[in-house]
Amino acid sequence: MSNLITIYSRHGCHLCEVAERTLTELKDELNFKLEIKYIDGLNDLEKLYGHEVPVIHIDGEHHDFYKVDPMRFRSSLEKHRQRQ
Repeated sequence: MSNLITIYSRHGCHLCEVAERTLTELKDELNFKLEIKYIDGLNDLEKLYGHEVPVIHIDGEHHDFYKVDPMRFRSSLEKHRQRQ
């Protein structure tokens, strides 16, 4: 089963672009699906995440925000998979 990684993002957000690129590079190696949700104009998500984007979720669970540390992401994904 492939995990779903969601990036809550904004258009024109440099940190978001870096996170997207980092996760895209890890996607095939770590076997997960990547979904990008733009929060621009979505009041509920803007209130929830505001200026913390990018926000990364693993199967709907909060992982991190602002940036993706590949080592930390690998570790969190592995721990998440062990709990499933």
